[in-house]
Amino acid sequence: MEPDVLPTASLVDRIDAVLPQTQCRQCGFDGCLPYANAITRGDAEINRCPPGGESGVARIAQVVGRAPMPLNPANGIEKPLALAVIDEALCIGCTLCIQACPVDAIVGAAKRMHDVVADLCTGCELCLPPCPVDCINMIPADFVWSDTHAADARRHYAARNSRLSRERNADTSPTPLASMPGTTPPAGAAISDDAPARRKAVVAAAVERARLKRAATAAVK
Repeated sequence: MEPDVLPTASLVDRIDAVLPQTQCRQCGFDGCLPYANAITRGDAEINRCPPGGESGVARIAQVVGRAPMPLNPANGIEKPLALAVIDEALCIGCTLCIQACPVDAIVGAAKRMHDVVADLCTGCELCLPPCPVDCINMIPADFVWSDTHAADARRHYAARNSRLSRERNADTSPTPLASMPGTTPPAGAAISDDAPARRKAVVAAAVERARLKRAATAAVK
């Protein structure tokens, strides 16, 4: 299925239109549109998108008028689409996965179990590294990623970026976890005025609570 792109669209737009819009950053850029810009400038090759695979490289090659080339293994391998699922029993509500998701596919609040909206998830796996308790798993999708899915993901990605931009311009930021009820770090923990340090201490405390909970559960069995 050919993407819905006007013939008069810029080269950047035409390249972006054939990218899968998973926003996974495996290409080395912050998203599909930045990668499209880099290709247009000549700063990146056309074979750096594992989610698009060999067929995706061929589509980009057709747009830019070049011969296809093998997918660069340094950027990852082509594999079936998988979607993120959060283990409710292990989630500590740290919100780190919410902040990492490029399309706002994860919902929840501090100290509350998070959930992935399957219809929005792009399978980018960006939520996996920041999770301090490894409560997120990737499960095989029961559908094939299409241009329609890509178009939806592009809109969600743009909407999230617009929201973050408005928040920055309004000089707003999420309430620090350390100031939320029930998120006080352990006694004696050194907390500086630095926000990242506070967040790290709070997450460490949450991880320790989760460890003790798992240990207690295991002892009962």
